[in-house]
Amino acid sequence: MPAKGKHRRPKSLRFTRTIAAAGTGGAALALPLMGATGAHAATQATVAQHVEKAATAAPAEKAATATAKTYAVKSGDYLSKIADEQNVTGGWKKIYADNRSAIGGDPSLIHPGLKLSLGHRAAATHTATHTATTATAPAKSQATPAADTAATTTASTGDSAGYTLPVDSSTIGTGYKVAGSMWSSGYHTGVDFVVPTGTTIKSVAAGTVVSAGWGGAYGNQVVIQHADGKYSQYAHMSSLSVSAGQTVTEGQQIGLSGATGNVTGPHLHFEIRTTPDYGSDVDPVAYLRSHGVAVG
Repeated sequence: MPAKGKHRRPKSLRFTRTIAAAGTGGAALALPLMGATGAHAATQATVAQHVEKAATAAPAEKAATATAKTYAVKSGDYLSKIADEQNVTGGWKKIYADNRSAIGGDPSLIHPGLKLSLGHRAAATHTATHTATTATAPAKSQATPAADTAATTTASTGDSAGYTLPVDSSTIGTGYKVAGSMWSSGYHTGVDFVVPTGTTIKSVAAGTVVSAGWGGAYGNQVVIQHADGKYSQYAHMSSLSVSAGQTVTEGQQIGLSGATGNVTGPHLHFEIRTTPDYGSDVDPVAYLRSHGVAVG
């Protein structure tokens, strides 16, 4: 029986057209969607690579931290001794290379209390450089005032002002330029003040410490530059109270006497030099006497 009312046209054709349109336009829409999916996948892959690298690097950093340690220099220490006792691979050269900014230009000059990094290079170049600069800068800025003060004092009160004996004793054992095969130069380059271990050692005049630490055959030593351009050296000390770059005054304690280095007994080996280095010695007794200090 026929249906009442108007017959409706079948929608199949319209539906087909819609599908065709969707199919035609769908291809155009599918391309950007596929591109976005690919970009997303590439981003995820890149992130995964970074995470993997970070995960791989982390154990290596932890391992390096775990094997590294810090060592505080003790009285009587020198780099090869530390390397042997602490089993440092690469020996004293490795320690020096890793701590050059802290030790300075001479690997034989290290002082008690100095912190050394064993097993890895010191924490950061910036930190090490900053530390070195901080330690060196005062020496340059303070040396001039110290020199000016000493020079002014000498000019106003005479040569007898501003100088003192390095120890509270004027008793001399071995004198200056005494010949002997036990000295590499063939003679004694300073004078020995006979004092027991633990005697206070004083700077003979105001100046700036240019080195403080191990000096090979000299044991623990301190070298100080004075206003007149001369340098005083104090050797075989049992302990040091100053460090390189520090300014000192006349009579200030710089350490204690001892028997470190090549010695036969406790004493203070004292030199006056024209440079901070071995081989530039002058008569220390004559120098002190020229500044009004009674010796011997």
